[in-house]
Formats: sequence, structure tokens, C-alpha cells
Amino acid sequence: MVKAAVMYQVRAPLVIEDVDLLEPGPGEVLVRMVGAGICHSDWSVLQGKIPIPVPAVLGHEGAGIVERVGPGVTSVGPGDKVIISWRPHCGRCFYCVTGRPNLCDAATRARFQGTLFDGTTRFKKNGRPVHHMAMAATFAEYTVIPETGAIKVRPDAPLEKVAVVGCAVITGVGAVTTTANVEVGATVAIFGCGGVGLSAVQGAVLRGASKVIAVDVLDSKLELAGQLGATHLVNARREDPVARIRELTGGAGVDYAFEVIGNPEVMARAFESTRRGGTCVIVGVAEPEAKLSVSPFDLVLQEKRILGSLYGSLRPPVDIPRLVDLALEGRIKLEPLITRRVSLSEVNDAFERLVRGEAVRSIVTFGG
Repeated sequence: MVKAAVMYQVRAPLVIEDVDLLEPGPGEVLVRMVGAGICHSDWSVLQGKIPIPVPAVLGHEGAGIVERVGPGVTSVGPGDKVIISWRPHCGRCFYCVTGRPNLCDAATRARFQGTLFDGTTRFKKNGRPVHHMAMAATFAEYTVIPETGAIKVRPDAPLEKVAVVGCAVITGVGAVTTTANVEVGATVAIFGCGGVGLSAVQGAVLRGASKVIAVDVLDSKLELAGQLGATHLVNARREDPVARIRELTGGAGVDYAFEVIGNPEVMARAFESTRRGGTCVIVGVAEPEAKLSVSPFDLVLQEKRILGSLYGSLRPPVDIPRLVDLALEGRIKLEPLITRRVSLSEVNDAFERLVRGEAVRSIVTFGG
């Protein structure tokens, strides 16, 4: 029996209650959670914008300590510190064997079914299945995940802090460094300064971008972006961000624009802000039925590009430990991304703060 935050219906508060948790099966790992980040994607699930079967334990960003492992698990063992990857991979499908595990077929199917790889759940309530968000279900004292979703990190990693690496940091940094492959001296605009956007700012700094233009509607988030290396701050509530970006780039527009909100209108503005031959990278997740409207005239005659970025186009087993190393060396800053630490019982209040723009990341802490 473990305590978890369970979603029973859309647009209703999560229920904090005890649920049964089965032992890990073959290729699975039981993790005692230490920290779990509250992300806008969790809110999107709760609002029905990202579909998932209910009831379900929410949460997809987090870190913890391995308690037990199922048969066949070799990469981690009891006592290991791990970051939860919400993109575990099967290792056998086309995308896995061609080096793109973030697009794993089996993981995609299981994620929308709310199950683990075998099509079943490890959480139960009164004998009935309780689903897993993104094969992670980090809003629980303990969770069972696939072995490839348990990424071992160095023993000195502070788990409450590096929990944000498992979603915000890998997604934002990877979008810049890997999806877009931003080169030294490039100009960059980032639309949205939440956890992912602020991580994208840091990715642009790591890549040596000459201009890093942060765009948001909240001065508090823009201030954070400046602290993390943004060279210019644009409040889109007070001025036209596209006009301002063009002014800052001599009328040309930026080499790369990143949309990290999930709003099709903002995506279109990001596209408009790029120069001829520029690249617009869509990182934010919109509703399934949403459509993006851009000018095909500009797309062709200005030879612009639009790229999608899932999980930063990175390889979690390789890149998450590297990102942790960069964080512990001080080259990626994690603490500014964490607004406050809360208990599991405060998760609904933390969602309200997130929606009001009062938090970048709240971290649910479990102790340990």
C-alpha cells in the first residue's frame, strides 16, 4: 500500500489516497520516490488536453532510489540513485535500433494506454487497475517503471534537485543542442520561460549563441531567464515580440526560434520571428486537434524549417547522466528552476500556483 495522487476525472482535483502496488515484473524496477516535479504536461493531462485512461497516478518527472528489481534487470540495483525517464524504450523497434529511442514504438503505445510495456498496470485500487502516466507515475511514494526508464546517476547527485533533469532540462537543453543543433554565434529566441524554456535558455548559452532572446508575459520569469544567461528580455504583453526580435537582429530575425508553451498562435509567431533560412522548433505540446497555421509562401520562398522536438531528441541512458554532470559542475543551474518544495498532500495547490504563473517548478518531496 502506497500513497499516491490519483486522477479520476478531467478538470477535477487529484485524490490523495492509498493504492496497492504490485512487485516489479521482468525488466521492471521498484523505485522509492524522493522528488517529483510538477510540470505543465501534468496539468494538460488533468485538463483532458493530453488523453490518458483513468483512474491514473499522474507525474512524469522525478528521481528516487531503487528498492527492488524484477527478473532480468542488470543496469540498476537496490540502493542506486535514478532519474525517471518518461520515455523508456524497448530496444527492439525501428526507432530504438536506429538510435532514436525517444520515438520508441512500444513506449508510444504504452503511454497512451496508461500501462507498462506488457499492457498491464502495477497500481491497483480495490482490485481494479490504476493507470500509470507515461510509464512513470511519479506522484506516488513508490512506483514501478521499466528498467530503461530508471537512469542511474552518480551517488552524490541531490535527488530532489536533479529530479527536474528528467523532463524540463533534457527537453529544453536537448531541443537546442540536439534537435536544432544550434551553432556557436547563432541568434536564438525562446518563447515561454517555464521550466523547459529556461532550460532551453541554458542550452543556448552552452552552445555559445550570440543573442539569447527570452519572450514571456511575466516579468518574474523573464528575470529568471536573464539570470540564466538570456541577453535580451521581451515581455509579449507590452510589445510585439516579432517586431522586437527583428529590431534586435538588424531586421533579419533569429536563426532559431523555440516555442515551449504548446500554443499554436505562439508557434506561428515564433515561425514569423525567424530569418530567411531560419528554423522554428516546436517543443510545447498542443491539444491533439490543434492546427498550426503558417505561410507556405514564406516556408518555401524563404526556405524556413519547422522541426518538432520530443524529449530533446536525446538518448536518456546516455544524456541524462551527462546533464547531471553539467549541473553538478555548475554549467547548468537547477535551483532557479525550483520555485518551492511541497508535500504530496499539497499537489493540487501546487497546480493552482503553476497555472497562475507563480511557479516554474514545484517539487513534491518524499524524504530520503
